[in-house]
Amino acid sequence: MITKNSSKPRTEVKALAQNIHMSPFKARRVIDQIRGRSYEETLMILELMPYRASFSILKLVYSAAANANNLGLNEADSFISKAEVNGGTVLKRLRPRARGRSYRIKRPTCHITIVLKDKSKKSLEESKI
Repeated sequence: MITKNSSKPRTEVKALAQNIHMSPFKARRVIDQIRGRSYEETLMILELMPYRASFSILKLVYSAAANANNLGLNEADSFISKAEVNGGTVLKRLRPRARGRSYRIKRPTCHITIVLKDKSKKSLEESKI
């Protein structure tokens, strides 16, 4: 029999986006800038970055904040504890070339994971116990 310990409140929430049509290298360039920063600072950075990847990551940060709000956590007191980008499936397409030949085009995709952690006084006191 499995029992859940509901007395411990959750202090971290997760948001996952799969099969984003973007190279993982380009997405990592943006993720490396926001890892470990507070929620509000992350929003400011992502809104001002000129990269296309920042829009997808901004939507994912909003989703993680909504998940935190559903669990009763305050997103203003949270920070990005874990942010990672993994490679997804590669879409293979063919482009016609001269003399009836074809040229393969690889369209990479990536999986982005963002974990928000609460840094309020309650969670710090519980971690000491």
